[in-house]
Amino acid sequence: MRRSLRTQLTLSILLIVFVTVALSSILSNWFINRGFEDYVERQEQIRSEKIVDDLSEQYNSFTRSWNQDFLHTIGMYALYDSYILKVYDVDGVMIWDAENHDMTKCWQVMDEISARMEKLKRDGGFVSHVYDIEQSGVKVGSVSITYYGPYFFNENDFRFIKTLNTVLLVVGAAAGGISVVVGGLLARRIARPVTKTAYIAKQISEGNYNIRFESETNTRELNDLVSAINDLAGALSEQENLRKQLTTNMAHELRTPLTAVSSHLEAMIEGVWEITPERIASCHEEVLRLGNLVADLERLAKVEADNLNLNLAENDLMEVARIAYDSLEAEAVKKNLSMQITGEHSYLKIDRERMIQVAINLVSNAVKYTPEGGIIHIEVKDDDKRSLLLIKDSGIGIPEKELPLIFERFYRTDKSRNRKTGGAGIGLTIVKSIVSAHSGNIEVESETDKGSLFTVSIPKS
Repeated sequence: MRRSLRTQLTLSILLIVFVTVALSSILSNWFINRGFEDYVERQEQIRSEKIVDDLSEQYNSFTRSWNQDFLHTIGMYALYDSYILKVYDVDGVMIWDAENHDMTKCWQVMDEISARMEKLKRDGGFVSHVYDIEQSGVKVGSVSITYYGPYFFNENDFRFIKTLNTVLLVVGAAAGGISVVVGGLLARRIARPVTKTAYIAKQISEGNYNIRFESETNTRELNDLVSAINDLAGALSEQENLRKQLTTNMAHELRTPLTAVSSHLEAMIEGVWEITPERIASCHEEVLRLGNLVADLERLAKVEADNLNLNLAENDLMEVARIAYDSLEAEAVKKNLSMQITGEHSYLKIDRERMIQVAINLVSNAVKYTPEGGIIHIEVKDDDKRSLLLIKDSGIGIPEKELPLIFERFYRTDKSRNRKTGGAGIGLTIVKSIVSAHSGNIEVESETDKGSLFTVSIPKS
């Protein structure tokens, strides 16, 4: 049977509190009782020694006689304290006996103590100890003291132990009751955000990516869980939007050439258009466009599949930048662009062919989106920890809200998807994949109508 988190937490807290209170009560009771027993046992010994001292003062060494009246007083007080005395002189002759003076009281004391100790489940019985009575170091007699051993509780002691046990029981019950309330509240406080988070996670799994956990908790771990769920919902929502955008862009990329080819062929088949080399060439151009799109997709798939299989070797990043510069210099000249390359040599382990592809893609975009008469600057920087490749242009720039999206598949800032402005929007996706495979990152700064700066950073180790 599956229980809710709240029920399990409540039961767990109650179990822990119950065990803790029970152990605390038992141990407290044991230690206090044990300590009190030791105290009572010591008091019995002290009381016995006090009786012996009092009796020694009743002997007159000059007359060698005992004060019978005081012996009787001491003996009766001791009897009322549950001590039964028998006093002997130095020759062993009994001079006072509690049983002879009040047999009924002696039996009453013995019965009451026995019943009291039996009620407390204490093992023991009446024992007698003989003590010498001395005066100035000389033995003048002896006394036999009979009491319940190894210790006994008088009426006040018995009430104290009973009260103590009652207090411990009440405290334990009160702690248990409080733990039920506190445990329930605590379990509810913990379970509520978890339950709500689980509900939100279920809603997310069903496609509701706009749902969020709005409130916060006072528990750091629960806040982390809530934040993770909210971030997950945001990421999935963004991915869903990108997926829809990808579908739209892909459909647009395929529909445009297919529609052109289809309409041209249909017109020529029906005789509306005359079959001419120019019209055949136009159809061929659209077919080539479809081929280029498929080739771009194949390159992207290959890059992503080979991310962990880079052919790493020591190479100069400046040489990579120079190859990209040389490859696109002619196109820059055609557009009357000023293209420069500066920097320093920077040696690190990279996949040379892949990094050349990165540099060419970035420089190609700079040439493509920079108006005639513009400037393109390629720079290589080097330090102890990383190598930097910077491509800066004075082109049309990228709107700020679109900067996070430019590395997504088929995303283009040119919503018209004009063929004159380039490919299908896969180039930057390939660039990011290659850079990530080198454990590097790529950043972009851009301002509309003022240009863009792409910075590729590759760690050296």
